[in-house]
Amino acid sequence: WMLKVHFLFFFFPQVLLLACAEDLECVPGFQQKVFYIEQPFEFTEDQPVLKLEFDDCKGNNKLNFEVSNPDFKVERDGSLVALKNISEAGRALFVHARSEHAEDMAEILIVGANEKRGALKEIFKIEGNLGIPRQKRAILATPILIPENQRPPFPRSVGKVISSEGTEGAKFRLSGKGVDQDPKGIFRINEISGDVSVTRALDREAIANYELEVEVTDISGKTIDGPVRLDISVIDQNDNRPMFREGPYVGHVMEGSPTGTTVMRMTAFDADDSSTDNALLRYNILRQTPTKPSPNMFYIDPEKGDIVTVVSPVLLDRETMETPKYELVIEAKDMGGLDVGLTGTATATILIDDKNDHPPEFTKKEFQATVKEGVTGVIVNLTVGDRDDPTTGAWRAVYTIINGNPGQSFEIHTNPQTNEGMLSVVKPLDYEISAFHTLLIKVENEDPLIPDIAYGPSSTATVQITVEDVNEGPVFHPNPMTVTKQENIPIGSVVLTVNATDPDTLQHQTIRYSVYKDPAGWLEIHPTNGTVGTTAILDRESPYVENNIYTALFLAIDSGNPPATGTGTLHITLEDVNDNVPSLYPTLAKVCDDAKDLRVVVLGASDKDLHPNTDPFKFELNKQSGPEKLWRITKLNNTHAQVILLQNLKKANYNIPISVTDSGKPPLTNNTELKLQVCSCKKSKMDCSATDALHISMTLILLSLFSLFCKSFP
Repeated sequence: WMLKVHFLFFFFPQVLLLACAEDLECVPGFQQKVFYIEQPFEFTEDQPVLKLEFDDCKGNNKLNFEVSNPDFKVERDGSLVALKNISEAGRALFVHARSEHAEDMAEILIVGANEKRGALKEIFKIEGNLGIPRQKRAILATPILIPENQRPPFPRSVGKVISSEGTEGAKFRLSGKGVDQDPKGIFRINEISGDVSVTRALDREAIANYELEVEVTDISGKTIDGPVRLDISVIDQNDNRPMFREGPYVGHVMEGSPTGTTVMRMTAFDADDSSTDNALLRYNILRQTPTKPSPNMFYIDPEKGDIVTVVSPVLLDRETMETPKYELVIEAKDMGGLDVGLTGTATATILIDDKNDHPPEFTKKEFQATVKEGVTGVIVNLTVGDRDDPTTGAWRAVYTIINGNPGQSFEIHTNPQTNEGMLSVVKPLDYEISAFHTLLIKVENEDPLIPDIAYGPSSTATVQITVEDVNEGPVFHPNPMTVTKQENIPIGSVVLTVNATDPDTLQHQTIRYSVYKDPAGWLEIHPTNGTVGTTAILDRESPYVENNIYTALFLAIDSGNPPATGTGTLHITLEDVNDNVPSLYPTLAKVCDDAKDLRVVVLGASDKDLHPNTDPFKFELNKQSGPEKLWRITKLNNTHAQVILLQNLKKANYNIPISVTDSGKPPLTNNTELKLQVCSCKKSKMDCSATDALHISMTLILLSLFSLFCKSFP
């Protein structure tokens, strides 16, 4: 085949344009795919802008043109005209042509006068200002534009690469992402003719541009020209609906806000080309629920998506609304909002927030309450009304007693569920002191009122409280009662006389006394005069006495119907008397018959009495039987002494008579015995069994002799 390249010169105003044409067989599609036009002051209605040439090589039957900008159209003869006067048409127009046998896309770039020359240089590689182009390479690979989402059949031709290389057997080779790199096999080239074809429909949102390389090789596969970059751009189609991706959409606006207050912004996303009308979004409110007090409470900025209030502050009153929540169905439409645009919707929820424009008011001016004397707790619930939002501090009530509570006998708290004021008695009331109380109470909100609203008379109320008389139990004076007595005082001694009075002074009742709790059974009380006496010896060392104090309880019972009872506590502090002899410990000691250390045992003494009726103790040996003294006792300190053997003894059991005397006045002496076992010791083992047997045997012999002696003297 033979390739002829002609350079055509034609003029737009003041600019020379260079085009490349081919003397080849008919190639279906636009004969020129890229156009540059200078931005005029205005595109005039029905005036041709340029002429496009489309040829499907089969007569252009059922040829139809579509323009990306709806303000333009293409006539049957290929003339591009404006449908109205337009001052701004954007940076590019795309014209899609389709006939029975072919379809193609042309791009019209709108540039300023200063941009035009640079754009031509880039496309045609013009060097200098307006010279003749110098072909640097033999390969001409002009950019290819392909609409996304084309319908079968595939493969379909989308462009052509031209080479002036005349080497016999030369072939085109295409490489890059979309050819031999993932995603593979989308594009291929006719190695002889240079026709570039696409094998399947493209998705611009997946890949918008492909950068391929084309080169010419000889018959052996060696590169003889190139590689040259071939750019393929995917033309956007409006195949993606706008999407609201950031929901849920919830906005808040304060009641009474001025008209034009911005509530929230709704923003949708369109995956189509953001530089085209396919992603040019416009917003609209389709529906408002509820429709009262106005069906048009809000307006949305069609371009920004800002939702603002359009009703007067008076209508934006939360307390008069059917509900404080509005739902708006928002539509986003691409293609600049034209009817042909795709749409997406979302729901915007708008909450009318409450402000404290209604003070709480008592449901009545005076409340009544009745309480028995001596009782505490809630006596009455004060009810209020408030038209503000129950979930806010503008509704929650705070109650204060402002008069009638000098003794702080009353408190008031808010019930968080009902907002009622719970008036309580916290200190028992006394009928005999006051049978009536009058309280003045005010109510406010947690949140302050707005500046032009104030608390009125209905925010205060009076509570009349009546105290009912009850039969109260007698009261002991003092309580507890304390007295000090020596232990061991004679039975029948007077401990003290108790005193109880009846709080019900107006009832003139009599009082009787009785014993309630007397753990040791030591006491009695006169039923009318309250004199407490002893019925047994008071013992400080008794287990019923704790820390020298004996505790008993007495009852005072009035003559009411039914009778009331009061309880009094008596603490008797018992003074110590020397009435306990000292005790000795230990009472048993063991020693080896061949012991070298004759210090047998250290003895200790203790006394249940208190000092000075205890130590220092006096330790003594009582009279020893036999001609020789076998042991002695030595005092170590005030409470201990040591028993020492004076010589080694034979195996036997011995009883050592010892007396221990305390320091009381008069002193008390305990005469006792220390049992001493003398044992045999071998190899660090003590054997005392023989001494026990010997001791038992000797005892039996002595008893037998004593029995015989008694029989001989009747």
